[in-house]
Amino acid sequence: MPGPTARWHAAVALAFIAALAAELFLLQTFATTEARLGDRYLQRHAAQYRADPDIVIVDIDDASIGAMLATAGLWSWPREIHADLLEGLASFHPRAVVFDIAFSERDVKRPRSDARLSQAVAAMPQVYLAAARLSPALDANGAVLGDLAGPFGVARHGAAGARAALLLPHALDAGGWRLGLTNSIEDGDGVLRRYRLYMDIGGWHLPSLPARVAAALGTPLPDSAEFLLHWPHAGHKRFAYGELYRVLTEQRAALSPQEVRTLDALFRDKIVVIGASATSLFDHHVTPLDAGYPGVDVLAVAIDNLKNGGHIRIVSPLWPLALGAVLIAALGVAFARRINPLLVSVALALLSGAALAAADAAIGRNLWLPVATPLLFAWAWFLCAAIAGYLRERRTRDQAVSLFRRFLNPNVVRQIVEQGETVESLSGRTREITVLFSDIRGFTTLSESRPPHEVVALLNRYFEKQVEVVFRHGGTLDKFIGDCIMAIWGAPLEDASHARHAVDAALEMQENLLAFRRELEDEGSDVGDFDVGIGVHTGPAVVGFIGAQRKLDYTAIGDTVNLASRVEGLTKGVARVLVTRETMQACGSAFEFIHHGAFAVKGRSAQVDLYEPRRTT
Repeated sequence: MPGPTARWHAAVALAFIAALAAELFLLQTFATTEARLGDRYLQRHAAQYRADPDIVIVDIDDASIGAMLATAGLWSWPREIHADLLEGLASFHPRAVVFDIAFSERDVKRPRSDARLSQAVAAMPQVYLAAARLSPALDANGAVLGDLAGPFGVARHGAAGARAALLLPHALDAGGWRLGLTNSIEDGDGVLRRYRLYMDIGGWHLPSLPARVAAALGTPLPDSAEFLLHWPHAGHKRFAYGELYRVLTEQRAALSPQEVRTLDALFRDKIVVIGASATSLFDHHVTPLDAGYPGVDVLAVAIDNLKNGGHIRIVSPLWPLALGAVLIAALGVAFARRINPLLVSVALALLSGAALAAADAAIGRNLWLPVATPLLFAWAWFLCAAIAGYLRERRTRDQAVSLFRRFLNPNVVRQIVEQGETVESLSGRTREITVLFSDIRGFTTLSESRPPHEVVALLNRYFEKQVEVVFRHGGTLDKFIGDCIMAIWGAPLEDASHARHAVDAALEMQENLLAFRRELEDEGSDVGDFDVGIGVHTGPAVVGFIGAQRKLDYTAIGDTVNLASRVEGLTKGVARVLVTRETMQACGSAFEFIHHGAFAVKGRSAQVDLYEPRRTT
């Protein structure tokens, strides 16, 4: 059955997965972060995506504005200029001519100029014109969409009488209109990453200009309202408008056969996109590749993407949800099993790198894998669990410190905490240890002449001195039993010389007793037969925390403890300090030992040999 920690990890992991689902399907708070990561991928793969050579841009750039100044004057030019260019292009039979220019206002001073362009457009059924959606607040006085079904090539009809405010090419006769919308889509950070296939207005699906051209070319369109643009590093073929105009009008008769063949190769069966990149015309956009990407280039990229199936397809949100759920669940299991957080972080970093690499590779296959959001949630869960684990570990260590401080030297407590030991990890162990019992003799005589509070103070003075000895020699204070001290060596920290340290402490406790007697005599107290008996035995015992939740004691239990207590009881009339043969042998040559014979011990059938240790000279 899972413990409270495992249940906590499971509950919080499920909460993170639910929050991830809400983010992916509803909130999309990290959509900009996801998009900017995708921008890096698109920039990396732009060189691999080559622009379609069959798409040619006729660009009204700054040089064209200057070159056409004498012929056409300042912008906007007379419409017959465009008519001349169309007539020149017609001889090369382009597959499509797409104007990214709004012919929305009639030229009242030069109506014949507008009429000439209308005739040129009507004569070329492969010419497509730009329209734009205006503010929906103006729809009440807008165009009736039913009247525009033909010009937009709308296959799906919507509500009867539906109107929309549209910027239409009113300078040209409506009979020659073949329209598509050029409204751009900018994300929350102002970057143009997507293009519409259509706009749904009152149930009418008005196509974008790229979608209209691609559909006319017989290209299957994506089954969505918009698509993500795949940006090429190398631009489409480009011809400056002013240069092309002079070549096809003023110099046409003087062209050499080779120059005609060059133009024929450039425009025959091509898609010609006519638009402006001139700075003064302010048709530039922020894109993943450039902060000033010309609108005519955006249009060409969108047509390219649809014509060649190069647009980026976004996977279903179920995939990033599955990735995030797997990572979050795996982290929950790792933390529930108390796996080292450093190892978990390394594993998560490797998996994150693999996910990012997979998303990068997917862009090369025209697929967008949103990995930033699931990775952000996975790392947030990691940090949450790591901090919770640290706080839990700290509470456990603080508990261990408060418990061990009662039994051990503070330096030993520090070592135990640094090793990451806990109450659970230090309980129920069988260890080879040395146990010491020290009991006061003749204390009754000394206490009879003193009031109770002085007796307690006297005992505390004595115990303070002897406990310092235990700690100084690396022992663990087990407990006080009346006026008896029980201490152990070899637990909780390993100590290969626990027997020697215990005997060394016993001898110093004996010396402490004599010094304490002298102190009392100097104070004028009658010490009488105030003395001490110390018994030491080495052997196996079970050590650990024993007791109730509210009261735990670190102690040792077993026959080794019982025998050490019995040895202490045999010291009276023999020696202040007695040790067993097992302790003597464990000490090696560290001390001299005087054999005091074999003694019968309660609970044992065989007699026990006891020895008095003395320091070597």
